Amino acid sequence: MIEIITRVNQVVNNFIWGLPAMVCILGVGLLLSVRTNFLQIRKFPYAIKTTLGRIFKHKDASDGTMTPFQAVCTALAGTVGTGNIAGVAGAIAIGGPGAVFWMWCSALLGMCTKFAEVTLAVHYRERSDAGEWVGGPMYYIKNGLGKRWQFLAVLYSLFGVLTVFGTGNATQVNTITTAIDTALLEFHIVAEDILPTLNLVIGILCAMLVAMVLLGGIKRIGSVSEKLVPFMALFYVILAVGVVLLNLPRLPYVIEEIFAGAFNPAAFTGGAIGSLFLSMKNGVSRGIFSNEAGLGTGSIAHACADTRKPVKQGMFGIFEVFADTIVICTLTAMVILCSSVPVNYGTAAGAELTISGFTATYGSGASLFTAVALCCFAFSTIIGWGLYGSRFATFLFKTDKIVKPFFVVYSFVAILGATLDLGILWGVADTFNGLMSIPNLIALFLLSGTVVKLANEYFGEGKHN
Repeated sequence: MIEIITRVNQVVNNFIWGLPAMVCILGVGLLLSVRTNFLQIRKFPYAIKTTLGRIFKHKDASDGTMTPFQAVCTALAGTVGTGNIAGVAGAIAIGGPGAVFWMWCSALLGMCTKFAEVTLAVHYRERSDAGEWVGGPMYYIKNGLGKRWQFLAVLYSLFGVLTVFGTGNATQVNTITTAIDTALLEFHIVAEDILPTLNLVIGILCAMLVAMVLLGGIKRIGSVSEKLVPFMALFYVILAVGVVLLNLPRLPYVIEEIFAGAFNPAAFTGGAIGSLFLSMKNGVSRGIFSNEAGLGTGSIAHACADTRKPVKQGMFGIFEVFADTIVICTLTAMVILCSSVPVNYGTAAGAELTISGFTATYGSGASLFTAVALCCFAFSTIIGWGLYGSRFATFLFKTDKIVKPFFVVYSFVAILGATLDLGILWGVADTFNGLMSIPNLIALFLLSGTVVKLANEYFGEGKHN
């Protein structure tokens, strides 16, 4: 039975995350870019000024909301995860160095897609019974497209609930236990036979921490994300930049590998990867998987922001994709390519390839730092997706009373993620994650005119404060 489910899921997954999905996601991104006159490029300086400028402005949010900066940190918490470390490594191994170029291309269009998602989420959000702002794809489908499209909102939320326990929680906790186990074994701190007990303890601790954060409400989620995300991103960026600087003579060759390899993969992979399409497919799909532009999940956090200006909050969407893909994913690629670690092109690879890049430069002690980074990335993803899951459940059950029971169940899943062999769970969750994009992309296509109207009104009046 398990084998049948696995085979069926693999067929569906290959279709969902294959060429049709890439064409649809990139197509919607291109449509939005053209209709807004490539706003993500024209207004990029303003986006950076608007977003990074908020870091130094400390203000309290009103009840039931987050500050705009807390909202983007929570969205980044759900976006910046193990995909930035393992996903990029996989893209390079299967698609060659040129996959990084195509990842950049998908991010360029993804900036506008995420801008549209965030803008629509804030514009069409509503107050819950508890007085909190709620929004996201299911709400801009419901309030922007009308009753006849309600089924899309329900489908989106249903796929979302089925995704959060796997993608957002169990697999992330599994990453945490693997990272800790690897570091402890590397330094001979524990024996291998006590790892099952250790993993159970880690799972229980994770469950307690997740419950403490999520049950504390929207303000605590925002507060934790505001502190954790900048720390983990800066920590990882410094380590990665160090690898590049210590291998600076290789940088010009790496840049050549990326740009020339995008169109002639075989020249840099020894012929192991000769398909231009394979390089493009892996770069684009991993970029989308990392920054989630087109999936709509990040807009759920942005809808909680204490702001009255949808387009201004939309600037955070542009910054989010830039930070996630252009900065963090690029640095991961540089760690692998600049450190000269052997890459077995054509064979699947994950976080171990990125870790080998760090250890080749810093020595075996770097595995400890990488373990810390992986733990921070994974935990932040659990928190971000916990918020998303509660919003999906609230929309489906039409009551806020489901939130706390959902958070309790969601927290306990961490123990399963730490102690069980996840097997098929990751693949099934990944499929549902991809299915979420379909209702969202339809909504973005139909509401593209609204995005253009809101952007023109905002920038036409010059109200940029």
